[in-house]
Amino acid sequence: MYTGSYAINMDVKGRMAVPARQRELLAECCGGRLVVTAHHEDDCLLVYPEGEWQEQLPKLLALPNTNKAARHIQRRMIGHAAELDLDANGRLLLPPTLRVFAGLEKKLMLIGVGNKYELWSEERWNNQMQASVVEELPAHLQDLSF
Repeated sequence: MYTGSYAINMDVKGRMAVPARQRELLAECCGGRLVVTAHHEDDCLLVYPEGEWQEQLPKLLALPNTNKAARHIQRRMIGHAAELDLDANGRLLLPPTLRVFAGLEKKLMLIGVGNKYELWSEERWNNQMQASVVEELPAHLQDLSF
């Protein structure tokens, strides 16, 4: 399970160093093989260990392509998916199209969200965290206590 938030930097070539502890977890679970793709709703990237992506892909492919929203999700997530490997220094080279999509520049935030990570520009992450939640919780979540 991936948790925590990490402030990291990206160089001008689009390389970002994965924090050491997270790098170790990724080496153990997937040999550093990852799939990075566009988030279907937010302006950030999703970083999946390869095995987790292989579990999600059939679910995406099973969405009804006769539904406009489903096609949008498929185009976003499958169409942007890039298979990447951590290099010997524990860095990922992010493709330009994904960097542009998520507005990534130098300062980034890597957020562990269970089975994957989200990768945000630091500015967008801070704005997201300061924004008020305007949607009401679905009924099945209203009884949760944290």
